[in-house]
Order: sequence, then C-alpha cells, then structure tokens
Amino acid sequence: SRGHQADIGGITPGSMPPHSTTVEEEGILFDNFLLVEQGNFRENQLRETLSNHLYPARNPDQNIADFKAQIAANERGAQELRKMVSQYGLETVQAYMKFVQDNAEESVRRAIDVLKDGSFIYEMDDGACIQVKVTINRKNRSATIDFTGTSRQLNTNFNAPKAVTQAAVLYVFRTLVDDSIPLNAGCLKPLEIIIPEGCMLNPTYPAAVVAGNVETSQTIVDALYGALGVMAASQGTMNNFTFGNDRYQYYETICGGSGAGTNFDGTDAVHTHMTNSRLTDPEVLETRYPVLVESFSLRPHSGGKGKHSGGNGVIRRIKFLEAMTANILSGHRVIPPFGLNGGEAGQVGRNWIQRQDGTQENLNSTATVQMQPGDVFVIETPGGGGFGKVSC
Repeated sequence: SRGHQADIGGITPGSMPPHSTTVEEEGILFDNFLLVEQGNFRENQLRETLSNHLYPARNPDQNIADFKAQIAANERGAQELRKMVSQYGLETVQAYMKFVQDNAEESVRRAIDVLKDGSFIYEMDDGACIQVKVTINRKNRSATIDFTGTSRQLNTNFNAPKAVTQAAVLYVFRTLVDDSIPLNAGCLKPLEIIIPEGCMLNPTYPAAVVAGNVETSQTIVDALYGALGVMAASQGTMNNFTFGNDRYQYYETICGGSGAGTNFDGTDAVHTHMTNSRLTDPEVLETRYPVLVESFSLRPHSGGKGKHSGGNGVIRRIKFLEAMTANILSGHRVIPPFGLNGGEAGQVGRNWIQRQDGTQENLNSTATVQMQPGDVFVIETPGGGGFGKVSC
C-alpha cells in the first residue's frame, strides 16, 4: 500500500527538495517500522520517529491522520476480501484471482505479438541518458527490456529506485493492451527487465531519489514509447511545485501537453503517464493557503507540429501573500520533448519569478527560492511532441 504525505521532513517544506544528494535529506526513512501492534496504533513511537530526525516532520498531526486513513482503507479492503471468501469460498476466489492474472498475461502477449525490436537514447536536462533496447521473442511471445548503457547513479535526486523503473515498464505495456483488464502482476510475466545495479534506474543506498518517482519515471515511459515507435514524447515532467513554511506545506503537480501517436493528436493541458494526480481547486487552494491563482491558461503553440500534432502545455501563475520558501522540480527546460517519424519536438518549459518590483528572475529546471508578499511564481509547462511529417 502506497500513499503520499504532504510533508515527511527533509530539508525543504513538502519533502521534495530540488537539490538533495542523499535520501536522508528528502525526509524520514522508515526502516521496517511496526505501525500497528496487535490491533493498537503505535502513535507515541510514531511521533518519536517523526520528530527524532535531523530534518524532522513539520506537521506530525497531519502525518498521523494520513497514516490512520491509510490503515483504515487497508482494513476495509481486507474486510471486503474476507466477505468475498465467505460468500464464494476460498477455492473459487483463488481460482478467479489466478484467472485475472492469466488473462492479463495473455493480453500483454497479444500486444507483444505486433511489436518490433527497437532502441532509444533519451537525454535529460542534466546530461544524464536513459538507454533502452526492446527485443521481441516471437517464439515465446515475450519481450526483453534492457536498460544497459544508462547513466550511472547520479549525485542529484533524479535516480529512480528499481521498483519505480519496473512500474514505468509495466505501465507502458499495459497501455498497449486494448482489452479492459485490471492492472496486476500477470502483466509482468511476459517481460524480462534488465536494469544494471548502480545505474540511475537501480541506485544503491544512500542515493537521493525524490525526483525518480516524479520525473525520471516520465522519461522512462517516453524512452520506451520512442523505442517502440508508437508515440512521441509527452511533456515528460510533473512540474513538481512545492511551497511552505512552519505553518503551511503544499505540493502540486501541473499538467502539460501529451505526445501525438500514429493515428492521434496529443492532448492539451493533461496530466500524462505516471502523474496520476489532479490539481487542487483554486477556491480550495486560496482558502487554505496565503496565495492567489493569478491565472491558469493554455500555452498556445507549445505542442510540436506534425501529421498529428502534440498537445499544448499550460501557464500557471501563483501570487504569494506571505513570505514562503518555494521549490520547483521539473524537466524539459533544456531538452525539448522529442517528436517521432518526422514530427517536431514540443516546446521546452520555463520557470521564472516576477518580483513585486517588476523585475524578472529566470530559474533552472530545479530551484529553491524565497518568495515575498506580492511575488508571482510562473510555471510554463512543455508541449508534447508531434508524430509524422507535416504534409505540404
């Protein structure tokens, strides 16, 4: 069971530090911590762990409420599973669980049947490269996904844990399946995934990894689509924006353009691939935090042109009403999202600040800045790549 905490400690509010170099700087690392013992929630021990850290959690009450909600959701799931076993019998339930996985496996094998071998090298803003080679075995109806040649473990936080890399591969092959199937482990059975240990997609402790789940996962997906030749790059970033102080902590991801494919245009202003999140309503954001959503609009002509054009990104302007620390963790501010088969690349994104006195301050892909009342943080997200040449 996985969840997201608004803040779990670390060197910046929101626990998404742009410049962390070790996992300890990104928050509290729970190593086999017992959360519930014989039905009792170990709140006192949990509070001690949340506070007894070089970079402690900023709002333990919120953390504890989130943990309780997660436990309750798990307990409800267990209750429903027991109810199903009680109604149909354990043997029947297990048989159907096996069928669901077998069906998913066969669905992925059918998708593999129409794929071809391919490879792709994907360069990121910081110069790191993801290299992937997909080899189809027609006889076994299986595929080998080999990331050999990918950059070594980085000193930045753009390393992706092995589980994140595997999840990105699973996602891509699930999207290639036309059938309506639930995502499950059966999808992985036809896939052999090779990820060299110590590379940025399979780092070793204490590597910083906070951007791996939110940024590098996006690039893995696009690299795989590029290798398979089925879809141009989407915005390739989640545009992770966090701000806060001792009283407030907030985190959002921001939509952009999706990539075009063999028979479809990209989509404007959507959360793509691994994002799986929605923005907070402006009314809620402005009620709970001392900020104003000054504007939130499409970014015209940011999608790459092609026979099928990439989707447009957005422009988001947040005005601060109190002094706070703001962080941006993003990609494709230097390298544009690629087009395929002669399609044009999407436009790179841009991060900048409009200070109250009218001066502008350009930021890099990752940045931490102090915002004062009246300052506006502006995020322009990338467009998706185009697919195919524009016919004259």
